[in-house]
Amino acid sequence: MRESEWDTAVREPLALAAPDARVLVLVGGEAGTGKSWFVRWLLAHSELGRAPRLNVTFTASGACVVREPAYPKGTEAAVAEAGPVRRPGGRLAAAPAPPWPGTLTASSLGELAASLDTGAPVLLVAEDVHRADERDARALRTVLAHPPAGLRAVLTYRPEELARPGLVLGAPVGYPAELSLVRLRLRPLGEVEVRRMAMEALGEDRCSQGFIARLHERSGGNAQVVSDLVAEVKTAAGLRHSTAGGPLPGARAAAFGQGRLTARDVDEAAVPERLTELVVGRMAALDEEPRRVVWAAAVLDEAATEDELTFMAGLSAEGGRAALTAALSEAVLNELGLGRYGFRVPMEATAVHQLLPGPVRRQLHDHAAEALAARRPVPWVRLARQQLASGRIADWLQSVENAAREAIGEGDHQSAISLLEDTLAHPGVAPSDRARLALLLAHTALKGLRSDQTVEVLRRVVDDPALPTAARGEIRLNLGSLMHMVRRSAEARAELERAAEELHSNPVLAARAMSSLGVPYWPGGSLAENLAWLARAEATAAGSGDRMVQAKVAVTRMTVVVCVGDPDGWRHLEQLPRESDDLRILHASGNGLSSAANAAVWLGEYARSRELQAEAMTLAARSGASWTEQFTQATSLVVDMMTGRRAGLAARARAMVAETAEMPAVAGDTRLVLGLLALAKGEWGQADTWLSGPGLVGEDGAVPLTAAAAGGRIRLAMARQDLAGAAREAAEAWARLRAKAVWVWAAELAPWAVEATARAGNRDAAREMVEEFAAGMEGRQAPAAYAALMWCRAVLAEADGDFPEAADCFRRARIRYQALPRPYEAALAAEACGRCAVAGGPQTAAGVSELAAAAHELEVIGATWDVARVRAELRAHPGAQRRRPRGRPSYGERLSPREEEVAELAGAGLSNREIAATLHLSPRTVEQHVARALRKLGAVSRQDLAVKDRKNSEPES
Repeated sequence: MRESEWDTAVREPLALAAPDARVLVLVGGEAGTGKSWFVRWLLAHSELGRAPRLNVTFTASGACVVREPAYPKGTEAAVAEAGPVRRPGGRLAAAPAPPWPGTLTASSLGELAASLDTGAPVLLVAEDVHRADERDARALRTVLAHPPAGLRAVLTYRPEELARPGLVLGAPVGYPAELSLVRLRLRPLGEVEVRRMAMEALGEDRCSQGFIARLHERSGGNAQVVSDLVAEVKTAAGLRHSTAGGPLPGARAAAFGQGRLTARDVDEAAVPERLTELVVGRMAALDEEPRRVVWAAAVLDEAATEDELTFMAGLSAEGGRAALTAALSEAVLNELGLGRYGFRVPMEATAVHQLLPGPVRRQLHDHAAEALAARRPVPWVRLARQQLASGRIADWLQSVENAAREAIGEGDHQSAISLLEDTLAHPGVAPSDRARLALLLAHTALKGLRSDQTVEVLRRVVDDPALPTAARGEIRLNLGSLMHMVRRSAEARAELERAAEELHSNPVLAARAMSSLGVPYWPGGSLAENLAWLARAEATAAGSGDRMVQAKVAVTRMTVVVCVGDPDGWRHLEQLPRESDDLRILHASGNGLSSAANAAVWLGEYARSRELQAEAMTLAARSGASWTEQFTQATSLVVDMMTGRRAGLAARARAMVAETAEMPAVAGDTRLVLGLLALAKGEWGQADTWLSGPGLVGEDGAVPLTAAAAGGRIRLAMARQDLAGAAREAAEAWARLRAKAVWVWAAELAPWAVEATARAGNRDAAREMVEEFAAGMEGRQAPAAYAALMWCRAVLAEADGDFPEAADCFRRARIRYQALPRPYEAALAAEACGRCAVAGGPQTAAGVSELAAAAHELEVIGATWDVARVRAELRAHPGAQRRRPRGRPSYGERLSPREEEVAELAGAGLSNREIAATLHLSPRTVEQHVARALRKLGAVSRQDLAVKDRKNSEPES
């Protein structure tokens, strides 16, 4: 982005200038803004890079470093007629050169420019001219006042360090009319540019949005500070340069994604040494009173008025103004806005703050607290920090509570959560204050986006023996609810059961605990046990007389009825209030609608799910329920995947995984989407990683979600010919589903679990699974599960060798999937139907037609691996392709269709053996195809095949 600006401001005017024109480019920028970077860019991207040039650099000590003139390739011949010239010391030069200047003078600069005149522009680059002494500055002024033809001069400087503000060379130059002036002021980097720098150094998967925002904020967008600060963060995080260069493929990307950097990493990073030296070096020129003003600004660490800094520094109005003026003139402080002053790079404040003596620092914090308390409105968060730093604990806790309640009132739950978590982690909080703030945190976390950190904070609180008994049960209730949200279901159930007992004297809260235990989504306890808890919750809520808790329990009842496929569930749903002046009721209804939208996904009610998502998002926005919004957005990704809306879906899902990295309850759905998309494309390493992520394996994830992920892992194991592993996964997943006994949730698991069990040689067990599935579906309304049940019956028929029956069942399953719609599963059913039809013999033509339809539909969806497998099946049967002339067709340097398929699968990460199993080829044949594809595409590795443009493999039209 900056380079585009430089193109317009500098390179284009230079390109349009005549060869003998005289041009001066003045490049101003504060320390670290990239002036040297600009010079390198200009030389690399303009005609000036090929011009003879002299480089002059002025150092911090005032010395002038004159580097030998550069003669680009080809210029030697152009000036050879001048003959050899002896350099100082007697050495012969390869090209003419002027007398070498021992010092920089006007005459030597002029002679140098004249001697390098070969009919082309001559370049003078003078860097950091703000450091030039008067003799050197006079030499430059003289040359620029009388520039030779063709001179292109580039001068860089720091405006804040000019001896005379506004005069680059210390005095007026008197630029002649024929000299064109181009001015460029280098601005700080924007957040987009900071993001690019950070991702190049740390990897895309490491950089959360919060990390980027804080990096940009603390660095002030200063390019050098960004670079140094990223290096500090990288060192602290234990990273290596091998992670640079953007996203990592496969398992490594997901692994690094688990350790995403946050704003806290920036806050805890050491101040770069270069920045410390710069600000401390400038402070050395200040007297006592200006230094005290700078100390005040460092302690306040934000833009402040003249009066505030004067008050904090303990100066009179006149003395404060003089001190501030001195700090501004030495560029230690800057005017950040009209009448507001501070550090241009906020991290400079940290550098100064760290050097303050303790008593001075504490006193300044106390004064800062007084100054902030006088502002209107009161900035509670900033005030709390100053009060804590000055040792005013009681005032600090009150300000924290005020800040948290203010954030909650504005719907900014995450800010309140972070503030309360940090406060509760402080050892100076008394038990009574800890209980009050923990309750506030627990209530807030149920509305905002919570994380494992919130759970650990609350766990420490409930384990504190000094905690008042009255507060323990309520905090434990919210702790259990949060544990469900972060997929720690076994622990959540135990905490909720304890809370229900501890809250026996508080029926309102006890009913809430029982209601949570009545939700069957979570593993642990059968549906019958969940319903028993729900009945207890309803009785307790009715006895409490509290209408709010009665409404919440009613929402839970509706959720349960819908998610188990009860036909009356949708009637219950219509009774949820969509309009109310009570935000608590809107919040409860929004949660209910969001849960119903998710339940509709697993039932196969996709159009209804989208309607419910829209309603849930509306209520969430009105009630400020961030959790509901995020959960609903995750549900929408699953619906889009299932209904075939896959364009750009992977990118959207990856973005959401990054945004919700600390939210397993939300990230689980998006990881499932990414895993199943990767499986269909043949990216098996990534599929394995995504489908084995948090919330998708074991006993801690939601039952329908873990069942769907298990279905994907079973299919992946069968694709890799690991039938024993597939059968083992199927048995474990089926046992979990049996324990819960909500059979509508078998829709995404059953077809693959039954197939794996049958292919492993246990057809009796597979038949029992189908019978159990069918019995559990009696009286349920779940279109996806009935389509899956028909698929299971087809699998049994195929395993028994009854291919006509299998083909018929697969065909009926395809019709049901098309009606949902589930285009991917419908295409897979068409493939299975075709496979069974051709295996049965008489229906070969119909089977080939089914296979061809499946291949087309899968190609439209973008299922690379599935398309390759179906085409391999097609080639194995007569009539699968149009007849072609005898002999092997010649593709020259284009990829053949088979090489194209092999290249796609190899680029996706499949091994030769896995490709061979997919395409019914020998590993040796696959090896040969891969070698030819690498050669024809000019690729150096199999990974390159994933990104190489294969247009050259298609015949020209």
